[in-house]
This record gives sequence, structure tokens and C-alpha cells, in this order.
Amino acid sequence: MVKNVLIGVLAAAVIGTGWWGANQASQKEALEINSENNYQRAFHDLSFHLDQIEDEVGSTLAMNSREQLSSSLAQVWRLTSLAQSELGQLPLGLMALNETENLLSKIGDFSYKTTIRDLGEKPLSDQEYEQLQRFYKEAGEIRHDLRKLQASALKEQYKWTEAEQVMADNDAPMDNSIVNGFQTIDNKVKGFKETEFGSEMGQGFAPDVEKKIAESVKGKALSKQEAAKKAKQFLGVPDSMEVEIDELDEESLGFEGYTLTVQEPEGEDEIYMDMTKRGGHPLWFLQSRPIDEPEMSLNEASNKGLAFLEENGYENMELADGKQYDTVGVFQFVTQKDDVKIYPDTVYVEVALDDGEVVGYKASDYIANHHQRDDLSPSISAEEAKAQVNPNVDVQEEGLAVIHNEDDEEILCYEFYGTIENDTFRIYINAEDGDEENVKKMQEAEPVYDTM
Repeated sequence: MVKNVLIGVLAAAVIGTGWWGANQASQKEALEINSENNYQRAFHDLSFHLDQIEDEVGSTLAMNSREQLSSSLAQVWRLTSLAQSELGQLPLGLMALNETENLLSKIGDFSYKTTIRDLGEKPLSDQEYEQLQRFYKEAGEIRHDLRKLQASALKEQYKWTEAEQVMADNDAPMDNSIVNGFQTIDNKVKGFKETEFGSEMGQGFAPDVEKKIAESVKGKALSKQEAAKKAKQFLGVPDSMEVEIDELDEESLGFEGYTLTVQEPEGEDEIYMDMTKRGGHPLWFLQSRPIDEPEMSLNEASNKGLAFLEENGYENMELADGKQYDTVGVFQFVTQKDDVKIYPDTVYVEVALDDGEVVGYKASDYIANHHQRDDLSPSISAEEAKAQVNPNVDVQEEGLAVIHNEDDEEILCYEFYGTIENDTFRIYINAEDGDEENVKKMQEAEPVYDTM
């Protein structure tokens, strides 16, 4: 009898220990998936914001009003703050990136000091314009190197959690493609010419996208099972693909959501996605898979991206910009109403140039800003608006567009495409009063990055 009781107790202990071990393994796997998703999002946001920093610094060189110059430099200040934050979210704390962080601080500090002073009383000096040109060049070099690393990471399906483990193991050599890539970038920054501007940076400010999403998303709150089903439908993948799903941090974001990892049964391809819980709106996704040499043009790829949006319920979308990064086409689509481009309603789509598959998507701006707009009639003529453009700009095209001003208000503008030597700019003149509202430098065609 006693023997039987002991056997029963031991059996229960073994079963309990096995259940506890399985539960711990499941929790560990969920944490690793959540960490990988967060790292992937921070890395691609960092690449995106470095693109914007280079463009915004370049745009200041084509501006015609001190008000717009101040606004643009405030935007540079904001973007450098975001880039620094995203760099800090990556698991690179065990690897010193002092030079890269210092350059971002210098650009932010220069922009902040210029923004808060009266440019009418004290305009930029020749020396400061030269400094802006150096920042433009240096930001461009970092951007190209980071895009090269991004292309390699997507092609080879690098894992941030693996890089984290390499850096955590003090006895192992720092031999990891992501780690080596960032070390190369930091060494390049170290070679840039030092400037006399300090590295102390003013307090940055973050965009209000999360708050807008919380206010705008409607509909039923989806369960995890419903969210997984909707993700598969949105992506157009078979039910056989497995989905790992976890809650997003509502306290930091301000809204409820899910983070998902969709994986083929064979484990070859993975798709990372975030989705709002209410309404089940996909905020972004990124597919990690090998991409072969390009077999289609950017125009063909943009049509694939537009078809994907239409299949998922987006209406009246128009291509606003497109560029190639190695074997991927990246496209900006905006809503069009009465021949007016609505830039707050922006969706980014990435298309693999080998087979036309959509491998990336970001719609947080669209979800935050989309609403009905009625009166889109200008108060001044196109000729009156064109007279306010910098005379050094050779205007090629014109149209109407809705953009956000520095106060995050929607305004109707004339949009002019023009050139200064080899650079192309989009210039926005307020369609109500003729003020220069914004100048954006358009990126040149990207080089094809060799990741072999």
C-alpha cells in the first residue's frame, strides 16, 4: 500500500515537473518572439528615420523662407531624437556605438539651437550652411551603410536575438553579421571631421501617432484566434501557416493590440506583424525571406503593391513615391480625392523584385489620420503660389495636396516638383495664403547593395 502511494506521488511529481518545464519553455519562446518583433520594428524604424534625417537636412538647402527653415530644422531635431531612441531599443548596449550616437546628438543639437533663435535677426552664417552640408553628407553615408545592412539582414534572415546572445557571451568573439555591420558604421562615423558644436541635446518630442490610433480605431475587440485568422486573410497565406501571438504593451502605446509571428510549417519564411485589437487593423508587417535577383521593374512592382492594397479594402490610392533598395521596391501610396493627394493618409508597401510578393507594409499613419475631407478648393491660383518658390528651383510639375503643418494641422497646398542641379525637391505652398509650408528633398535611386 505504502509502495503504491509513493509510486503515485512520484508519478505526480514527474508529471508536474514536466508540465512546469513545458510551460516555462513556452513562456520563454513567447518572450523571444516578442523581443525579436520589437527589435525588428526598432531596426526598420531606425532605417526609415535616418532616410528622413538625410532628406530633411538636404531640404533646408533649397528653402526660401526663414519660417520654413526653422520648421524644417525642428523636424530634424525631432527625427534625431527618434533615431536615438530606436538605436537605444536595439540590443546593442554591450557594444559601444559612441560615435554614431554622438553624431546624432550633434545634428540634433545644431537643429535645436537654430530652431529656437530668431533667424530674421540672426540668419544662418556661411559657416553654418557649410556645417549643414557636412551633416547632409555624413547622414547620407550612415543611411547607405544601414540600408546595406538592412538588405543583408532581410536576405539572410538574421535574428536580433542571436546577435543579443553573441554580445551577452563575453567569452565569444563578436562574430555576428548585425554586430559587425554596426561596428563598421560606427568606425566610419569616427572618421568624420569633428565640428565645434557640442553634443548636449535639448529635449526631443515624439509624434502623436499612438494617441491618434487609440482615438481612431473602432469596432469589435478581436480575440487572439480571430486576430490570427484576420492576419492570414490580410497576408493571403494558407491556414497551414502557424501563428504565435502575444499582447502589445498597452501602457506604453495607449491602445490594445497584438504582436504576431506567422511562420510556414517548414520554418523557411517568417512574417512579423502588429495589429490593433479593436477592429483588427494591421499596423505593419515585415516578411523575412531570401529574395533573389530582380526580375521586374519598379513600375511593375508598384502595380503589385497597389493591387495588394485594393484587395485589402484601400480605395482611391495613388503612388506618391517609389525607390529601390537592393532587391526590394519601397512605395509610398496616398489617398487621392478630387485630384488632390492626401499625404496624411500614407501607406508604405515593400515588394520583392524577384516575384512581386509584398514583403513589407506600414499603415500606422493612414490608420491614425484617415477621415472624410470635404472642402479642397484653393484660395489662390497656381501662378500666385509658384511665385513664392525659390527662384533657383526649376519647377517641372505642379498639383494640389493636403499635408500636415508644424502644428500637426491638415492644410491644403500647391505641390511643386522642381530641381536644383542634380537634386529634386517637392515644395509645398499654402493654397490659402501663399506661405512656404514645407520643402522635401526626393531621394536618388538607391544603389544595388551586394550582400554576397
